[in-house]
Amino acid sequence: MGGLYPEVEPYEHGRLDVGDGNLLYWETCGNPAGKPALFLHGGPGGGCSPRHRRLFDPDGYRIVLFDQRGCGRSTPGAAEPEADLAGNTTAHLLADIELLRERLGVDRWLVCGGSWGSTLALAYAQRHPDRVGELVVAGVFTARRSEMYWSYGGGSGFLFPEAWHRFRAAAPPGTADGDLIDAYHRLLYDPEPAVRERAAAAWCAWEAETVSLRPDPELAGEYADPAFALGFARIVTHYFRHAAWLEEGVLLREAGRLAGIPGRIVQGRWDFQTPPLAAWELHRAWPDAELVIVEDAGHSSAEPAVAQAMIDATDFFRRSR
Repeated sequence: MGGLYPEVEPYEHGRLDVGDGNLLYWETCGNPAGKPALFLHGGPGGGCSPRHRRLFDPDGYRIVLFDQRGCGRSTPGAAEPEADLAGNTTAHLLADIELLRERLGVDRWLVCGGSWGSTLALAYAQRHPDRVGELVVAGVFTARRSEMYWSYGGGSGFLFPEAWHRFRAAAPPGTADGDLIDAYHRLLYDPEPAVRERAAAAWCAWEAETVSLRPDPELAGEYADPAFALGFARIVTHYFRHAAWLEEGVLLREAGRLAGIPGRIVQGRWDFQTPPLAAWELHRAWPDAELVIVEDAGHSSAEPAVAQAMIDATDFFRRSR
């Protein structure tokens, strides 16, 4: 139980032109001659942070991070008044990952992601299994309708009735539980800035309430930033109102494409956003992966026990190089 690795700064970074006017921020840290590892952040729209670099041994890994379209240091940002997310879909992100891999001259890499990052990691590995040496996913989310409903349609409201009441109350009167994502998406593009800001704040307050087992002031502070909140909420609702452009259940149905890829599935027992069922189903469909249930932990990889389980996984695969 060594905790996060020490802070490390990028030795190289840049902006990748992926078309449609998008420039993606990317960086590499650690050992230039180390084992390549790609980290995929959550959200969608959460962006990378220096903390994500610390999930990998900087002496053993060439650590690659990037901010997905519309968020973090990538431009244009989704919070901009005229932001157009038509060119921001799962297919675009998968193509961006391949373009970045080619730009960096990587043949195969370990791919690691949590929450939405797990969705993207699974989709990428199923599309490009020959480019994935190992796979580490945490807080598994497969973008099925049942999972969407749990998080944004009332399921987890049984556990957080006060917060759910506030989340529902910020939507237009008469909105059905199953229509909240669409309703919030419309509010986030309202011509009136104050309407957009209130909707973003309400959306992110609900996210902050359910993202970890216990309240995390640092995460709550990030969600409370108006610019971050608007960009984040816009991207999340944009993706989820389209079910992330994934066929229902496809990430489990096509899990056989992961055969031969060693993996580790990390899941908090008390994950209020993505309960353990999806992780269990993925484990059953992907026998090459070990399932690690982290007791006394929720969804966020910022929780020490979840982060440690992810570090244990990256350490294990570093040694198996």
